Amino acid sequence: MKLQLALDLVDIPGAIEIVTEVAEYIDIVEIGTPIVINEGLHAVKAIKEAFPALTVLADLKIMDAGGYEVMKAVEAGADIVTVLGVSDDSTIKGAVEEAKKTGKAVLVDLINVKDLKARAAEVDALGVDYVCVHSGYDHQAEGKNSFADLKAIKSVVKQAKTAIAGGIKLSTLPEVILAQPDLVIVGGGITGEADMKAAAAEMRRLVSQA
Repeated sequence: MKLQLALDLVDIPGAIEIVTEVAEYIDIVEIGTPIVINEGLHAVKAIKEAFPALTVLADLKIMDAGGYEVMKAVEAGADIVTVLGVSDDSTIKGAVEEAKKTGKAVLVDLINVKDLKARAAEVDALGVDYVCVHSGYDHQAEGKNSFADLKAIKSVVKQAKTAIAGGIKLSTLPEVILAQPDLVIVGGGITGEADMKAAAAEMRRLVSQA
């Protein structure tokens, strides 16, 4: 089970500062969609150059032109790129084909997918590397999480690894771990803590025991 740090509401210097604090406890650092919008793929390049030992995920949430957008993200240093599950199969196939050329990975984000189990099975068959259930900021504001969704997709995903994102913190991590995802994605559960290093260290301890 791997631990991913999601960085959303910071600029490049802020991202580097946070990752410096917790790098020893995480496996993957995510350059979130807000950073990509504000800073462009320069943010991916900057983090990869600063932390070459870490896997870097570019959360582009691709909806079209999958092959081209994955190519540009990989050129910037991304190891994993996200594609939306609600996008067309051809978009996901293009993303997968491009990623495989360079040994990189595609994560399909099922945010706002209505029939999770059916779509999870479909994208799994397309050869993606990760299938992720995700409660976004707006969902979290309504008190929603994806813990039950993770259990649902685990029953149908046979080839890809499974991931979960959205609202995970130390108090809820044990419940998430019980569902045995391959990847746990945490944002504010680390970056929102007064002692980010201690929070990341404890999360690493719990994830490593799973």
